[in-house]
Amino acid sequence: MSRLLCAAGLLGMMLIAQGAVAQTLRLAGDAWAPYSDVSLLHDGLSTDVIRTALGRAGYDTEYEQVPWARAIHGLSEGRYDIVINAWYSEDRTRIGVFSAPYLINRLRFLKRKEAAIDFQSLSQLHGYSIAVVRGYAYSPEFDADAELKKVPVANFSTAARMLAAGRVDLTVEDEYAARFALNREPADVQASVEFLPKSLSENSLHMLVSVKRADHQQIVLDFDKAIADMKADGTYDKLIKLHGL
Repeated sequence: MSRLLCAAGLLGMMLIAQGAVAQTLRLAGDAWAPYSDVSLLHDGLSTDVIRTALGRAGYDTEYEQVPWARAIHGLSEGRYDIVINAWYSEDRTRIGVFSAPYLINRLRFLKRKEAAIDFQSLSQLHGYSIAVVRGYAYSPEFDADAELKKVPVANFSTAARMLAAGRVDLTVEDEYAARFALNREPADVQASVEFLPKSLSENSLHMLVSVKRADHQQIVLDFDKAIADMKADGTYDKLIKLHGL
C-alpha cells in the first residue's frame, strides 16, 4: 500500500510539474511601435496588455521580438505559442486560433489645423496631396484609387513635417502609431496638425494562439475573460494611458 501511495504521489508531482511548465507561454511579435518594441516601456502597449491579461489568467509568459515572417512561421511549427499582434485572415486560422479583439487599429488622415478638409468618401480627397510611406499598404480602396495625389515619403516623421510645413495637404497613419511618433516631433509640428474625425479603415487586433498547443482554446477563453475583466475594473484604460496613448 505504501508503495502505491508513494507512486501515486510521485505521479501527482510529475503532473503538477508538467502543468506548471505548460503554463509558460512563448510569445512572439515584431517591432511595431507603439504596440511592440523591446526598446519601449514593458516592450510596448500590445505586449503589456497581453502579458497582464495572461498573468491574471494564471499564465507565465516569455517574449521574443523577431521579424513578422519568423513569428508566423514559428507559430505554425509550434516554436511559439502566441503571436501578439495579428489582424484576422482566413488563411491564418489553419495555424492558430484568434482571440477576441483586444485593440482596434484605426487608419486616420491628418491635416493642418487651419485647413478646411472634409472626408466622408475618398472622392472628396482627389484634389489634395497626401503623403504616404513607400511600401505601405493602407486599405484596398485607398491603394487602388489612381486619382488620389499620393506623395511617397520615407517614413511618417517626414510626412508629418511636410504636412506641418504646408508641403502636402494630408497624410495617413495608424492612430496610435501616429500619436506615438508625434510625441517625438518638435512642438511646432505637434501643434500644427490634427486628425480628421472619420477613419479610413479599422482593423481589429488579435492574439493568435498556435493550434500545436492542445490547450489553445482554453488559452483564448482565459485571455478574453481577463481582457473583459480589465476593461471593467479600469486596468485596461490605465495601461493605455501608461503608454501615453
